[in-house]
Amino acid sequence: MTKPQQTNLEIQTEAISGAVNLVGELSIYTVTQAKEAFQKLSAIKTINLSDLSRLDTAGAWFLLDRQAFLSTKGLEITLSGAKPEAKSLLQSVKTALPQPDQPKPHPPYFRTLLERIGKRVAGGLLYIIALTGFLGIFLHRLFRALRRPKEFRFTSLVHHCEEVGLRAVPIVALMAFLIGIVLAFQGSTQLKQFGAEVFVVDLIAISVLRELGILLTSIIVAGRTASAFTAAIGSMKMREEIDAMRTLGLDPAMVLFVPRILALLLMLPILGLIANVAGLFGGALMAWIDLGISPEMFSTRLVSGTSVNHVMVGLVKAPFFALIIGVVGCHAGMQVESNAESLGRMTSNAVVAAIFAVIVADAIFSIFFASLGI
Repeated sequence: MTKPQQTNLEIQTEAISGAVNLVGELSIYTVTQAKEAFQKLSAIKTINLSDLSRLDTAGAWFLLDRQAFLSTKGLEITLSGAKPEAKSLLQSVKTALPQPDQPKPHPPYFRTLLERIGKRVAGGLLYIIALTGFLGIFLHRLFRALRRPKEFRFTSLVHHCEEVGLRAVPIVALMAFLIGIVLAFQGSTQLKQFGAEVFVVDLIAISVLRELGILLTSIIVAGRTASAFTAAIGSMKMREEIDAMRTLGLDPAMVLFVPRILALLLMLPILGLIANVAGLFGGALMAWIDLGISPEMFSTRLVSGTSVNHVMVGLVKAPFFALIIGVVGCHAGMQVESNAESLGRMTSNAVVAAIFAVIVADAIFSIFFASLGI
């Protein structure tokens, strides 16, 4: 290895005029020396380059960087006496230096707020359109399975009915039982003030049969099943199993969507009935303990004062809630990308979206039945 040629740099200063004269070579070998010397100088106005015998890229970068640094402190430095070659090099290095990005002006807050709201609304509409598309895919594959029963996977349907329905019975029954107890206790506390304790039976019956039974059951199923659908389908997509199914000539919608959503359609009304029975049982037990209303009196008042319409209003909602939960869960699973973070995010989004959609649908049904007088 050849040793670098010995280079010398002499820095001459004039305190009165604030001029600095560079003599010798300003290159990569002397730029450190020049940097240390310039740090000791306070007031610099001109840097004379006429006596430089050699200037390379490192030296040119040092001069321009020093000039830019001092200009930020309000000191303007002039580079004078440069030879034509040095001027050309300085210009080339200055052109190649990265320029700081100009800060973009901040738009008015009201405009930013409108833009954000507009994006959210547009995103929500696109999401609803995507869910509608998945609903159409499910209905199309379901009718195709009715025409071609050999394509339908009955074993998968039974498996998902067990996962969605049978395994959810304990938590649904316990939830409804406790809700019935809470309704009876709170209702009795208020109705005692008016001597109308017997009407707690009507309160429990209408609340559980018409609204709370199926609504809370759907919320539990949304949190339990929508997340399971998203996790299962999303994991298959991450491992490229869905692409493999398409390669083998299998329809992912027929294999994955139809059994899961159909299992929800079949099992959610049954879970709603179980929740109704458990809620009434919990309310009857609390009414017996707190108000002394015997089970015979509770059942008599229940039969005479409660219309079958309340039961039907509650159960009519079940298939619609099941479709919402199933479509949201399957759609979220198909949106999973090839990373675990995406799987967790879409699973969480599926639960939130399913619960929100169920509550909105229940509010729409309430307005609809109220307008019909049911």
